Amino acid sequence: MDIKRAPLINREISWLYFNDRVLQEATDPTVPLIERIRFLAIFSSNLDEFYRVRVATLTRLANLNEKSKEVLGYNPKKVLNQIKDIVVKQERKFNNLYENIIRQLAEEKIFLLNDKQLNVTRGAFVKNYFREKLLATLVPIMLDSELTLPELKDRAIYFFVKLTKNKKTRLALIEIPDNLSRFIVLPETNNLKFIILLDDIIRYSLEDIFFIFEHDSIEAYSIQLTRDAELDLDKEVSGKFIDALSKSLQKRRKGKPMRLLYDADMPLDMLKFLVGKMGLHGESLIPGNRYHNFKDFIAFPNVGRQELEYIKYPALPVSDLSFGKSLISMIEKRDYLISTPYQSYDYVIHFLREAAIDPKVKEISIAVYRLAENSRIIHALINAAKNGKKVTCLVELRARFDEQNNITWSHRLEEEGVKVLYGIEDYKVHSKICLVSRTEKQKLVYYSCLSTGNYNEKTARIYADHTLLTADKKITADLRSVFRSLNKNELPKGLKTLIVSPIDSRPAIYKLIDNEIKNAKAGKPAYMILKMNSLADEQLIMKLYQASNTGVKIQIIVRGMCCLVPGVKGYSENIAVISIVDKYLEHARVHIYCNGGNELIYLTSADFMSRNIDSRIEVGFPIYDTDVKKEIRDIINIQLSDNTRAREINIHNSNKYHKTNSEIPVRAQIDTYTYLKNKQSKN
Repeated sequence: MDIKRAPLINREISWLYFNDRVLQEATDPTVPLIERIRFLAIFSSNLDEFYRVRVATLTRLANLNEKSKEVLGYNPKKVLNQIKDIVVKQERKFNNLYENIIRQLAEEKIFLLNDKQLNVTRGAFVKNYFREKLLATLVPIMLDSELTLPELKDRAIYFFVKLTKNKKTRLALIEIPDNLSRFIVLPETNNLKFIILLDDIIRYSLEDIFFIFEHDSIEAYSIQLTRDAELDLDKEVSGKFIDALSKSLQKRRKGKPMRLLYDADMPLDMLKFLVGKMGLHGESLIPGNRYHNFKDFIAFPNVGRQELEYIKYPALPVSDLSFGKSLISMIEKRDYLISTPYQSYDYVIHFLREAAIDPKVKEISIAVYRLAENSRIIHALINAAKNGKKVTCLVELRARFDEQNNITWSHRLEEEGVKVLYGIEDYKVHSKICLVSRTEKQKLVYYSCLSTGNYNEKTARIYADHTLLTADKKITADLRSVFRSLNKNELPKGLKTLIVSPIDSRPAIYKLIDNEIKNAKAGKPAYMILKMNSLADEQLIMKLYQASNTGVKIQIIVRGMCCLVPGVKGYSENIAVISIVDKYLEHARVHIYCNGGNELIYLTSADFMSRNIDSRIEVGFPIYDTDVKKEIRDIINIQLSDNTRAREINIHNSNKYHKTNSEIPVRAQIDTYTYLKNKQSKN
């Protein structure tokens, strides 16, 4: 195998193919209409973050000299041009989809009106709303060709306004407020429903804003600037770090411009004015439609039939795990798996609440990454501290875009007597781990909660993750070592059961793969099933290619970017990759190794990305309980059989829907819910 010629997809390009799969959901006529709008919103939100982080990084790399580019192995400027080409095509597809969905809403007697479509009655309603709620908040900034353009906020929506009188023009900017609902429901008429965007209420009322200027015509076009969101930080983990982070969050709002999304109908002279004032390059200009910050459309109101949205399934109970009894006493007897959002996340909250009030519980240690806005996890920890427990909470302040929220919670925890740790220098703590110590028969007994997803009850309703509740002594002994190391600001070492980055992950994964390679060479059964969010680490990809070449059968489920190219002769003939994009965000990381017929199953917080393996503290944990192993295996089998929402990842990057031999439709997320419901009813 020639490593230099090994097939790889650039990670940024691969990510764009993933976002195209999101766009496919908005295209699918079997997806309820309001949900299709929400997939457009997710696509748009994803793209915003992509420009703020990945394109920002590429732009920095593009400024390196030629020798540095050789070290990178690719030309960043070339990739930036590829990104521009792909994104422009996707935006065109996005705009066509949006217009099509608006027409279908009209067939449902739901009309999204613009400022040109208001009759006298609805116009009066809009004017009244504008004067009561909006007028006082809008302060136009008049522009002058001689003056510097004011700093535009990151991702804020502005109207770029032109007033014309006798061929003379005035230009102005208006920032659209973000503290009001973007959607206003207008009075219903004859069973017809009407919605108008805040943007169009302002467009309808421009005369009320610029009444002091004489003009023959007035026009307004949406613009949105996306800035570099990467943080330049002092890496010292201390109180100074928090101060540095807070200052950097302020700077983030003024990062270098990465993308100007503008209304494609904007006149060329207005676009040239902006480009000249901002010093933007061609690859930064993305023509869009009339409305920006489309992520707000995730809250698009359903004023029509219930069938226009996905059916909201109630969260299922976990078999034999009762809210009416002590969870700790049940976990003492066996392990339990919680698969959210299919099953209730309240078990995790209940576990911590019980620990907070149990007189025998002495200590709670937990590592959190992204927290809900009104976190019940944090409230449980505060209650535990008030009840005299020793509570230690590691808060990862560098959780991208959640930094401010985590700073706020860390201060609150400290005020309430919780010992707060801030991680380890140079390493993000991305683990999702919790350990409870309890006095039983004059000795300490340990109970743990480990997860593939965040301790976040809000995302647990839409992220598909697995959480393990266990009192297994091997796992809890290693967890004690992990928390001891974190308390000492050290990396965990010498663990026997857990696979912890950055010390253990790479050698442990290589060892597991090498075992499959050895078995394949010996003619024994050899396979791997790997599920993750992203697959981008080149060394691990080469290891998978090596395993494929020795006959190891590899099945991969990857939601996002996948730099590995399956099905290539001499490299990946024995590798198949699918991606599932559906109602819930597939977030679980699962590893299954044949191990000569005695399967090993691990859950982990880590993806196959260099940052997860080498630059973060991640925790992978084995599944020992026979029933739990079977449940995970059954769910993975359902996902591998998906022929409805799974796409094939291949060299053509066509996102073709995955077909199986079964004539029966398999939709993994629906069928997983049914599987867990049936399992619960049998018990």
